[in-house]
Amino acid sequence: MAYKGLGDFVAAIEARGELRRIKAEVDPELEIAEIADRVMRAGGPALLFERVKGSAYPLLINAMGSESRMALALGAKTLDEKAAGIEGLLAWAFEQARDPSLLASVPSALPKLPAFLSLLPKRVARPPCREISSDAEGFSSLPVLKCWPKDGGRFLTLPVVCTRDPETGQQNLGMYRMQVYDDRSAGMHWHVHKDGARIFDKYASRGERMPVAVSLGSDPAVTYAASAPLPEGIWEMIFAGYLRGKGALVCKATLSDIDVPADAEFVLEGYVDPEERRVEGPFGDHTGFYSLEDEYPVFHLQRITRRRSPIYPATVVGIPPKEDCWMARATERLFLPFLKRLLPEIVDLSMPLEGVFHDCVIVSIRKRYAGQARKVMNFIWGMGQMMYAKLIVVVDEEVRPSDYSAVAWKAFNNIDASRDLVLSEGPLDALDHSSPQQRYGTRLGVDATRKFPEEGHGRPWPEALSMDDRITRLVDGRWREYGLD
Repeated sequence: MAYKGLGDFVAAIEARGELRRIKAEVDPELEIAEIADRVMRAGGPALLFERVKGSAYPLLINAMGSESRMALALGAKTLDEKAAGIEGLLAWAFEQARDPSLLASVPSALPKLPAFLSLLPKRVARPPCREISSDAEGFSSLPVLKCWPKDGGRFLTLPVVCTRDPETGQQNLGMYRMQVYDDRSAGMHWHVHKDGARIFDKYASRGERMPVAVSLGSDPAVTYAASAPLPEGIWEMIFAGYLRGKGALVCKATLSDIDVPADAEFVLEGYVDPEERRVEGPFGDHTGFYSLEDEYPVFHLQRITRRRSPIYPATVVGIPPKEDCWMARATERLFLPFLKRLLPEIVDLSMPLEGVFHDCVIVSIRKRYAGQARKVMNFIWGMGQMMYAKLIVVVDEEVRPSDYSAVAWKAFNNIDASRDLVLSEGPLDALDHSSPQQRYGTRLGVDATRKFPEEGHGRPWPEALSMDDRITRLVDGRWREYGLD
């Protein structure tokens, strides 16, 4: 299902009884965050604050704040249903690749070509995001949140930052928080490992200002795609087109050649000067701690374009569960088919909400040979943002990674510390506060699989307890007789 924009998605969740409209006036400084935090922790609905103090615009929060709403945002009943579609597409692609004759695969591929082309971005001549244009309005017109008491200021928390590589022309979307300094400037919190920072470095080497456009609110598939860990060079709008089953709508920004979501509620246009940096933070983050102050580039706002009656999107991050946890769950399920194609021994994977996005990864494998669990760990640490995983636990295929009790049972009982704990030095997330130095430290792997003699285990590995199947079927059939139903 392709939504026409954020308002269309709001209507969909309201029809399901999962939206609450708040008509009382509320303050964007701490009050909204306090309300949203309580609702998120209780697994509650999306909230639409219709009267926000100091702004003419309503504010939407927690729109993707459950697994079912996250699936709805991507046009599916469940995230696994969406993942199954990706698995089917990959299976077809790999089947074509097996044919040694490229020409032989062309006939079977041709019927799928129109469907593929329909998923590519579509240009819009009269985009909704440009119904109103103002060079006078600034950040003060928006209901920007201050979420936690010791935050350095107010932050845009769901911005889709649109940039363009000056050398290749490749477009990029990323989600980087932005601290508002004043009416016309904000911090641009892109980490050194992110595509936004990579493109920024190119402008800096050329001594040029970097044009930037920031989209606020659109089809939720576009918002999610901006946070997805796609390989470098793949435009997130193409991925969004696949997720929504229809090409995402784009248009050029008014001050640059950057493509922006045409269905956006707001588009903030401006530039980042490579010669300018400013202290950003602290910020109450998804780690459950305040991320520390640091210097980051500065975005200068020149123009706001918007819909006639826009909705401002926001979220609160902090101690899980929060809305970003469900975005992380979508990433877990949607990218599992890619991982399984690259490493077929992977059976399933889980990233606990408490590890928000990447700090903890539990993976089950079909183990066939000695050292295979270590191979899987090193593979995961070599995959894009998976390099941030501070803890990887590998279990055997019969263990469901999302069954944390079963995982703990295996991890507590299957390991010998000197043999099964793997220390790996490498890059860490800039938000990690526990490493001795910023963005670099030591990660831990735990091999909780059964061990082979070649791995130094000279004794027989014991068989796990399992009830006799005949007795199990007998008890199933007589359960009512026992009076235990």
